[in-house]
Amino acid sequence: MTPIGLSNRVLSLKPSVTVAMMNRAKQMQQQGVDVVSFAAGEPDFDTPDAIKQSAIDALRAGQTKYMPTLGDMPTRSVIAEKLVRENGIAGLTGEHVAISSGGKHSLFVLCHCLLDTPMPGERPSEVIIPVPAWVSYAPIAELAGGKVVDVPTTPESAFKATADQIRRAITPMSRLLILNSPSNPCGTMYTEQELRSIAAVVAEAARTIAPRLVILSDEIYEKITFGGVPHFSIGSVPEVAERTITLNGLSKAYAMTGWRIGYTGCPGDWGRQFTSAMATLQGQMSTNITSFVYPAIRTALKECGADAARMCDAFARRAALLTRRLEGVPGVRTPRPTGAFYAFPDVSAHYGTRSPAGKRINSALEFCEAALAEAHLALVPGEDFGGCGKNHVRISFACSEQTIERGIDRLAGFLASLKRV
Repeated sequence: MTPIGLSNRVLSLKPSVTVAMMNRAKQMQQQGVDVVSFAAGEPDFDTPDAIKQSAIDALRAGQTKYMPTLGDMPTRSVIAEKLVRENGIAGLTGEHVAISSGGKHSLFVLCHCLLDTPMPGERPSEVIIPVPAWVSYAPIAELAGGKVVDVPTTPESAFKATADQIRRAITPMSRLLILNSPSNPCGTMYTEQELRSIAAVVAEAARTIAPRLVILSDEIYEKITFGGVPHFSIGSVPEVAERTITLNGLSKAYAMTGWRIGYTGCPGDWGRQFTSAMATLQGQMSTNITSFVYPAIRTALKECGADAARMCDAFARRAALLTRRLEGVPGVRTPRPTGAFYAFPDVSAHYGTRSPAGKRINSALEFCEAALAEAHLALVPGEDFGGCGKNHVRISFACSEQTIERGIDRLAGFLASLKRV
């Protein structure tokens, strides 16, 4: 029988390493293994009651039918008002906002609205990504036909690209610059001045060699900041405002990961055209998100700021605890987290060792596999985050302080058990 086969598109697509490690940890827990998991990028808090009640009320009132593809205008307008009021992005209205099924879906749709698979003989559009970066940026950009251009960063720079590095990466084929602050996986943030400097570089490039260059600013962790660096939206800088797409959602700030709510906003005439393109493509995919969720979005953004602040305070305490504990672990170094709920320590000092079960450890993946199998500690290996990530593992502290204490105890014990080959 001739092999039926699958598309090259999916065969060449890397699975998400973060999802894979989270699923393996959950499977072991379901089998009765006492796994301490630092793998999930998911707040351990419950969704605030007021948000849940809004969805329940809408469900009971019969809001269970199809809705406009990008969401109803009252909800899109509330998001626009939030982006104007909190993020300083002038000129945004509901017509500039697209609601999608989570931030990853927003990223997928927008990339397919901006990028094309090159025709034979054509050069591909380039997507500039400072790395290490979230594992889904590059695969989704490549799936849409883009060519990823990595901008390497280091722990010494707090994993941040400089404006000069961005300038050197821009070419006439540059189409998209992806920025993420606070950062997944690095847990660090760009300052306002750093972002203004990058904005100036993009504005100059747009006037000269890269007129189609667009900034994608992923701000999904904007409300989880605790290191003294205020969140700043690059889309508020006038000279790049109308070529900046701000991506956000409710999953992290309001503990709504399972609700699958993401959105984009981009002002101006082109922003309206872009949002209309999002509607066209999304209309052939998922159409609208779940209909009775829209009132919950409005409630979250208008009434639940105190809940988001309460969760942020907890993350701040956890960040301080994790930093203190990691400082006491030999051969592990990491910049202090200032936002999101991740640390990204360098564990490469322990490469070239062997675990008690005899597993050689020469990479972050091998390190994480041995830690899970032998210490029952779930971490995320850094290779798929790109750049220097191959020397790092991601720790999510979206868990209790007790879990952090137990997890770092296991990490220290695991490291002490390794023997140099």
